[in-house]
Amino acid sequence: MNTPTVAKKDITKLQRAIVDGLEDVKAQDIVVFDTEALSALFERVIVASGTSNRQTKALAASVRDAVREAGFAKPRIEGEANGEWIIVDCGQAVVHIMQPTFRQYYNLEELWGEKPVRMKLGAAKPAMPESAKAAAKKTAAKVEPTNLRRSNAAKKGVAEAFPSKAALKKAAEKAPAKKAVVKKPAAKKVPTVVIKSTVKPAAKKAAAKKAPAKKPATRKA
Repeated sequence: MNTPTVAKKDITKLQRAIVDGLEDVKAQDIVVFDTEALSALFERVIVASGTSNRQTKALAASVRDAVREAGFAKPRIEGEANGEWIIVDCGQAVVHIMQPTFRQYYNLEELWGEKPVRMKLGAAKPAMPESAKAAAKKTAAKVEPTNLRRSNAAKKGVAEAFPSKAALKKAAEKAPAKKAVVKKPAAKKVPTVVIKSTVKPAAKKAAAKKAPAKKPATRKA
């Protein structure tokens, strides 16, 4: 096997290890650029974001461990003290781990982004054996009817608790129309006033006897 092919496989393996290390600590906006034609010092520039000092430091440590586990030399790390912009020098690849504000300000994508490298993010999962697939299908077949019943019951309960406008309109059409009953206002009662005389009958008679009789007027001749 010739040297260029071996070198190409090595760089592919290295960039895969770096990306896996970044993904293990939930790095954001991972991009890989081929810089072979731009610099003789390294062949790949990888840029990723971390939301805090703590995360950027954890990302740098994860990349270092992933690269060493892949069989490469231990990377050199710079900027780990403040965590705002950490550079992990992996030899053939350089990793820039930056907080979003610094990444936007320095815009390394404009400097190194002439040839972006397409990579599938996320580690490949091993294929599931056929026996495991059959068991999973059998379990899903048993669970699915129960889940459907629960789902239908839940939907019914929600529909009863919160009926739609169409359901309310339909129920109103089916309900018998009620005649409007107009109540007449009740007639006001006028209270009857009874005035009682405070003078007793016996007193009235005595007053009549005491009153002087009027003399007839005399005519003049």
